[in-house]
Amino acid sequence: MTFKLRAALTAAAAASALLAGSGAQAKDVVIHAGKLFDGTSKTLRSEVTILVHDDRITGVEAGYVDHPGAEVIDLKSSTVLPGLIDCHVHITSQFDGGDPVREAVTETSFDAAYKSTRYVKATLEAGFTTVRDVGSDTDLVVALKRAINAGTVPGPRMWVAGAPLGPTGGHGDPANGLDPELTHPHWDEVTIDSPEQARRTVRAYRRRGVDLIKIMPSGGVLSIGDDPSLQLMADDEIKAVVETAHALKMKVAAHVHGTTAINHALALGVDSIEHGSFGDAESDKLYKAHGAYLVPTMLIASAVYDIAVTHPEKLPPTSAAKAIAVTPVMQGNLNRSYKAGVKIAFGTDQGLVPHGQNAREFALMVKAGMAPVDTLLAATQNAADLIGDPADIGSVQAGRYADIIAVNGDPTADVTVLEHVAFVMKGGEVYKRDGKPTH
Repeated sequence: MTFKLRAALTAAAAASALLAGSGAQAKDVVIHAGKLFDGTSKTLRSEVTILVHDDRITGVEAGYVDHPGAEVIDLKSSTVLPGLIDCHVHITSQFDGGDPVREAVTETSFDAAYKSTRYVKATLEAGFTTVRDVGSDTDLVVALKRAINAGTVPGPRMWVAGAPLGPTGGHGDPANGLDPELTHPHWDEVTIDSPEQARRTVRAYRRRGVDLIKIMPSGGVLSIGDDPSLQLMADDEIKAVVETAHALKMKVAAHVHGTTAINHALALGVDSIEHGSFGDAESDKLYKAHGAYLVPTMLIASAVYDIAVTHPEKLPPTSAAKAIAVTPVMQGNLNRSYKAGVKIAFGTDQGLVPHGQNAREFALMVKAGMAPVDTLLAATQNAADLIGDPADIGSVQAGRYADIIAVNGDPTADVTVLEHVAFVMKGGEVYKRDGKPTH
C-alpha cells in the first residue's frame, strides 16, 4: 500500500472512531429472546435465553433464565437471529447516480477510503455482521478489514478477495472501453493471460493479505464491450488459479453468466458461482457433484434492470442492453437450481444499491421460488459454510461469536421484516438498539 493511501484510510478511520466510542464490552450479558431462529434448523424456538461472555456465546437455554450479575437485554417481543452474512459485496464503492466512466478516471482509492467507512457502518447497522468482499482495491480493502478488526472502524467481519482477476479485455479489465493510451500503474495487476501469470498473481495476493480469490471466467453486464455469454478465461488459467488458491487454503469465487463458463468453472473446482445467470440442468449436476455454491445476486439484477429501462445513460456503454437480456433469466435460473437441490448462499453484489439495503435480496429470492426459511439459512448457515468458518459465524450456538440481531415479526413468514432490523450485536457489543444506532 502507498504511504498516501495508508494515510487516507488512517484519517478516515480516525474520523469514524469518534463515532465508535470506547467499544467497551459487558463482561456477561443475558438475552431473553421471544423467538429464536438459531441458524441450525428451520424451526423457531420460543422463550429462549442466550448467554454471552465478552465476544462469544456461552450457552443457549430454554425459558427466560436469570443469571445474577449479568446485563439483561429484553428481546421477548422480538425474533432473534444470528448476524446475517452477505457473501457478495463491493464494500468500498457505491453507485450514486454519477457517470461511471468519468468516475473511473477521476476518482482514486483515497476517495474510496473515506467513503468506505460509511458503507461498512451502514452494512453493520442493517444486521449484516459478516460480509465477503469479492471486488475492491486490494490494499484498501485489506486495510479496511484490519481497521475493523482492530476496533478503529465499526463494521462487519470481512473476508476479502481484493481486485478480481480475469483476462485482458474481460469483465474485470479496468481499461475496457477507454482510450487505449490511458494507463494506470495497477491496471495490469488484475489481468491474467496464462497459467504462470495466474499462479504468480494468486501467490502475490495471498502475500498482500487476501482471504480468497475472485476470478472472471465470463464477460459481465456492468462492463464495456464484453459478452456475458462467452467464456473469456481459458481452462488452464482457471485451473491454475484454483489449484494455487486451494494449495494456500483459499477459496475461489467465480463471476460467471454463460453456460459454458459456468460448467467449466465448476468442473475445474471453483467453490462458488456468482450470478450463474445462464446455468442449466447440467450445471446443477456439477454444483452438487463438486459441492459448490450458487450465489444468485438477485438485488443487483433487479436494480440494474430498472436503471437500464428508465435511465440507460447512467450505465456504462453497452451495459443497458446486456442488463435487459440477462436479468429476466436470473430468476428462473435460481428457481431451477433451488428445486434441484443446489446449495444457495446469500449475496447481493452490493454497491449498485446503497449499502445497508442488503436485506432487500430476501424478498427477491422468495419471489424466485425459495421458501422464506431457506433464504434465512442461505444468509446464515450456508453463508458461513461457503466462507469457511461455521465454527465462528452463522448460528446462535455456544462457542460462536456473539453476532446477534433481532427484528419485529416473523421472518420465516415475511422476510421483509429483515429490512428493518431493530437490534444488532457484533462480538458482544451492541451497535443498534430499539432501531437506533448506538455509535
